[in-house]
Amino acid sequence: MLTPVTISSNMVGSEFDSLMMQRCLQLARRALGRTSPNPLVGAVVCRGSEIVGEGFHPRAGEPHAEVFALRAAGEKARGATIYVSLEPCNHYGRTPPCSEGLIAAGVSKVVVGMVDPNPLVAGGGIARLRAAGIEVLVGVEEAACRQINEGFIHRILHKRPLGILKYAMTLDGKIATSSGHSAWITNPDARSQVHQLRAACDAVIVGGNTVRQDNPYLTSHQQEGHNPLRVVMSRSLNLPENARLWDVAEAPTLVLTEVGSSPDFQKMLLNKGVEVVEFPLLTPDHVMARLYERGFCSVLWECGGTLAASAIAQNAVQKILAFIAPKIIGGSHAPTPVGDLGFTSMTEALPLERVHWRVVGSDCLVEGYFPQKSQ
Repeated sequence: MLTPVTISSNMVGSEFDSLMMQRCLQLARRALGRTSPNPLVGAVVCRGSEIVGEGFHPRAGEPHAEVFALRAAGEKARGATIYVSLEPCNHYGRTPPCSEGLIAAGVSKVVVGMVDPNPLVAGGGIARLRAAGIEVLVGVEEAACRQINEGFIHRILHKRPLGILKYAMTLDGKIATSSGHSAWITNPDARSQVHQLRAACDAVIVGGNTVRQDNPYLTSHQQEGHNPLRVVMSRSLNLPENARLWDVAEAPTLVLTEVGSSPDFQKMLLNKGVEVVEFPLLTPDHVMARLYERGFCSVLWECGGTLAASAIAQNAVQKILAFIAPKIIGGSHAPTPVGDLGFTSMTEALPLERVHWRVVGSDCLVEGYFPQKSQ
């Protein structure tokens, strides 16, 4: 049985340790959206205050961050300190254990951002390093290390990708006019934030109504940025034949429907290179289970209110990102971000926790999490 690794709630390490761990996170972000089902990890090798090697994990199946950093450092790694944002692994997966690589390289100290929640690691890497006589410091910039890998952590603990519901609404709570027109509610700065968010996610999900009304691209709109898998949920396949999502030259598209729905339309999609998967019953919960099987960590819901309500009700959404624009459009029949949840009393309202507010251009972004339900 592994000895539990305890982390102080106070600041861990020196100011220099924090700076180096922040550099690890900068490196890790270079692979945003590309590493699932693996985490984002960065590593920095230092001799004194000099950085002699850096690296990050680029994608699943390729070497881990520590390997790249040690390669860059060469012989300078012997007796050095290595900073790594996630506990080095101690098991054979697609790649050899990093703990053994660190021992072989002769590093004298390992500074770890957070313990790996994966039961295959979970303190084992740290224990192996300490057993080899290497000093290990754990918990430097832990909150930031956990934040960058919140999707990976959720996937490991709950066997589902992290579901993020993003929407933009006016100050009076509308996501479109009564006619369905919605471009644009938010300002360019907010839209740029959404593009960055897509680049960090494995998939983005919409329903059929969003395809019909908005004809979206759902790409990151970044020259070098990752494009998520674009997922359309539609039971009936009552969808336009010329939607932008059917052009898969820039990003792949997956259409999820129910068994036997519109065979001719399915054939047309397949001829265009669009993947089609049939479900006996198409629900957000079943979709998230399928995306977990595909190795995804983070899934972005950019759907309308009806599908959003269903996703929330089925625990397919854990995080909310709400952009609020200082505009009023009114309309008693104008759509709202979340449809009917069946609540009749304010005591049934779903609270958010860990809430943060920030201004993006002229808009306001509210970020928060639903309390985690026990599995």
